[in-house]
Amino acid sequence: MLVGTGGLTLFPGTPLLEEAQSGEFDPLSEKEMLEELKLFVENLECDCSFITHHTVSGKNLTGPDFLKRKDQIVAALDHEIKHGNLGRMAALRQSKRTL
Repeated sequence: MLVGTGGLTLFPGTPLLEEAQSGEFDPLSEKEMLEELKLFVENLECDCSFITHHTVSGKNLTGPDFLKRKDQIVAALDHEIKHGNLGRMAALRQSKRTL
């Protein structure tokens, strides 16, 4: 049985699941996950296909030509961090049952 905690799936028999169950590990919030993704994107310098499961501001950020779209992706993430309905995002994420 997999255990979902927001954007993270914890697997049985792993130390991280045991730490989460005992309260030693606290998964990131929706805002923290978006901030982490934004920091990653800001520092990514290779041209690639960018794939993410985050849908922000009604936009799917996945696609090719990352460097051409980098500023748009960062702006969309920044907007979602500041103005997005993070509670709705958390509810949608909690309702997912598979990876």
